[in-house]
Amino acid sequence: MTQPQDLAAAFARQKEFFRAGHTRPLAFREQMLRLLKTVIEKEEEAITRALAEDFGKPAFETYATEIAILLSEIKFILKYLRQWVAPKKVKSSFLNFPSTDAIYAEPYGVALVIGAWNYPFQLTLSPVIGAIAAGCCAILKPSEMTPATSQLIARMVQEHFPPEYLTVAQGGPEVSQALLDLPFDKMFFTGSTAVGKIVAQAAAKHLTPVTLELGGKSPCLVDATADLAITAKRIVWGKFINAGQTCVAPDYILVQENVAPQLLEQLAQAITQFYGPTPAQSPDFARIINQRHFQRLKGLLTGTQIYAGGETDESTFYIAPTLLQNVSWQDPIMQEEIFGPLLPVLTYSSLAQAIEMVNAQPKPLALYFFSKDRDAQEQVLTQTSSGGACINDTVSHLANPHLPFGGVGPSGNGNYHGKASFDAFSHQKSVLKKPSNPDIPLRYPPYAQKLTWMKRAFKWL
Repeated sequence: MTQPQDLAAAFARQKEFFRAGHTRPLAFREQMLRLLKTVIEKEEEAITRALAEDFGKPAFETYATEIAILLSEIKFILKYLRQWVAPKKVKSSFLNFPSTDAIYAEPYGVALVIGAWNYPFQLTLSPVIGAIAAGCCAILKPSEMTPATSQLIARMVQEHFPPEYLTVAQGGPEVSQALLDLPFDKMFFTGSTAVGKIVAQAAAKHLTPVTLELGGKSPCLVDATADLAITAKRIVWGKFINAGQTCVAPDYILVQENVAPQLLEQLAQAITQFYGPTPAQSPDFARIINQRHFQRLKGLLTGTQIYAGGETDESTFYIAPTLLQNVSWQDPIMQEEIFGPLLPVLTYSSLAQAIEMVNAQPKPLALYFFSKDRDAQEQVLTQTSSGGACINDTVSHLANPHLPFGGVGPSGNGNYHGKASFDAFSHQKSVLKKPSNPDIPLRYPPYAQKLTWMKRAFKWL
């Protein structure tokens, strides 16, 4: 565990390293990205073991959602980093003639990255990739709820990167609070909306720019035109991967009432197809992270009408993939983000009514709509607000590095992935360069008789 009193010294060392200019050269950034890629590849087995130890994550899910997505991100950024770093020339203004104008991507400096427990390897290191690409130093704070993965990250960073460049702080809320008290140049937090508010308040004390990747109740709408068999498989996959502990997992279904019975049947069949008749015995279904979250989720089941699933085992923190029917908006399960393998199914009569229901809730991190009707697709996309969206799929939008990923309102602010990760840790500095001659006298006092010329000049633009 990192001692809070040591964090200020670590921060000061990184400040000094950054000010010395070591992180700015493109060659250094590329070297560090390639090194991180090599380390991740080398540690694949250790990463898989750590995540299995922390909450029974299947090896396939670990590789797909924790390892491959990072390797893909590094490869993508290395391909384009040279052009992102180069100053971007823009058209100059008539008022400044003659001049040349450009935008410089300037690294913020020393960044704080606070990761989340549900994808503890990927969600801690993915923002760090952006920090490296932008030319920043960073202090990483992985989740204390996944000790095996956190310790692995600390060892990997300590063995391969100098602490004045990258360092890992381990510990609980007291370490997080000590970090938040420091005047970082950039903060990046992934986690709950409640903690995100605390991070935002801490950042405000130092006017530190902050990216917040939060969550919320991401709705999944299904209309009568959807292919229900395919729809069910894609919903079940997106909901129950990582035992539902995914920030963009479908939190609830809104299905057109006349096809609700068929959809429920298809969902149940998909669960059996994916995890067998006894999901507790499936090697492909993860477990709940700890007892506190297990009890919270078990409590949400109280008083609900279970269509399929519902089994629990406290000794292994197992909760079965569960479908709930006849759910109302007043039920406890609809009052908070579920973040577990419980899927409430609600119905609607008209698409306008479904949109009204969605818009009555806080803006979610993601929204999913299954429909073959293109007009209906556009209606949902243009009449709702969410961090991101998929049509006829779930979750997969975050795997495309060309798409910025982030929330809106209570589900977060700012984006990352691909170019957006580079931008998240860069200040866009506007630069004007002007020669000494010619020196146009029009803008200088005295202004007598110059206003007429100025007005004429603007009419020509």
